[in-house]
Amino acid sequence: MAPKILIVEDDVIIAEFIKDILEENNYNSVTIANDYETAVSEMQNFVPDLILMDINLNGLNSGIELAEKKNENAKVIFLTGQNDHGLMSKALTTSPESYLTKPLKKNDLIAAIQLSILKNKPSYVVIKDGTKTIKIDLNEILFAKSENIYVDIQTTTKKYTIRKSLDTFLKELNNSNFIKVHRSYVINTIKITSKKTTSVFIEKYEIPISRNTNLEL
Repeated sequence: MAPKILIVEDDVIIAEFIKDILEENNYNSVTIANDYETAVSEMQNFVPDLILMDINLNGLNSGIELAEKKNENAKVIFLTGQNDHGLMSKALTTSPESYLTKPLKKNDLIAAIQLSILKNKPSYVVIKDGTKTIKIDLNEILFAKSENIYVDIQTTTKKYTIRKSLDTFLKELNNSNFIKVHRSYVINTIKITSKKTTSVFIEKYEIPISRNTNLEL
């Protein structure tokens, strides 16, 4: 799922320029705040995942103050002028993801956003276990097996059964360590202990692999 991005920038032309770059790169959940009050409102109502924050909003260093008031889970990338080194030292105390200097370069902007997304990618998957909603640490998952309309998730300690397709579950994992090695199996590749021509072993479990599956130990 694409992140929700809030652009806090008092220069309307720069703000629209940033928004155009983001939309060209398929970041379509984007909104703009051109002043302090609108930014506060958007942080409460739009609830962004990532904020591109002008450090010198309306000629003041109110971007730093806004970063301290942001919605809890939002990450901040500061946008700063070339001569704002003193302000950046103060801004760094708010633990931003990074900062970019103006004039902004398209490649630098997209790279900073992509790095932030990778850095903050969840290390767990959320499932329904009966009436409970639980988080499973991805590192605890050994493999998942399709059983008709259900998926069995085998972890290091127990097995969970959920009602969905194996392909849907793989998308939810959203982690390159997990691959589909057979029509009925998705495995955590870092858990492989040994490999044969037609199967792999994960702990005590032998899992079949398709002929076109290329795995490295």
